[in-house]
Amino acid sequence: MTAETSQTLDRGLTLLTLLADHPEGLRVSEIAAQLGIGRTVVYRLVVTLEKHALLRRASDGRCHVGLGLVGLARQVQPLLREAALPPLRRLADVTTATAHLSITDGADGLVVVAVAEPPRADVFVGLRVGSRSGLEDSAVGQAVLLARRGDNRPVVAPPRGPGSAASAAAALSVPGIEAVVGLYLLQSPDDSVLGELLSARDAIASRLR
Repeated sequence: MTAETSQTLDRGLTLLTLLADHPEGLRVSEIAAQLGIGRTVVYRLVVTLEKHALLRRASDGRCHVGLGLVGLARQVQPLLREAALPPLRRLADVTTATAHLSITDGADGLVVVAVAEPPRADVFVGLRVGSRSGLEDSAVGQAVLLARRGDNRPVVAPPRGPGSAASAAAALSVPGIEAVVGLYLLQSPDDSVLGELLSARDAIASRLR
């Protein structure tokens, strides 16, 4: 039996997803054409979403996602952190490396939302929550770019010189979330370390589903 759903809510959420994919904005007629529904229906959805600050209309009539979504997004980070920390702590312990979870921040950036440091290591790479990086800058970014192409294999970046750290990362496969588990190590990871990384990734993904 198919579960009952709210058509209006489904259309509203689909509209927001569509706008998120079009940062330049869309007119009501363009939204109607893409969603295959009437302009009157779209207009009602736009007015309702605008009332809750989830959508904004520019002076040229184009619709954009609203700042109300920022407030909702802020509430997601504590939930991600709560789900991620137990697997991250185990990962940090068994690999004696700093483990972290990062999520995408905009189209081309990442922000760290959870960190676990190795409790039994005398020397390790430090990392703080809130640290930002570009998608092209590290293994975590490369893992996200791979995942966007449907490839969830781990990515490894070896040390770039004396005193530098190696890194490894694997993206989560969770609908609606672009997140990646990463490790900072003092040497290049072997297969056993990558296996632990993938186990932690899958454990976090399972806790988020």
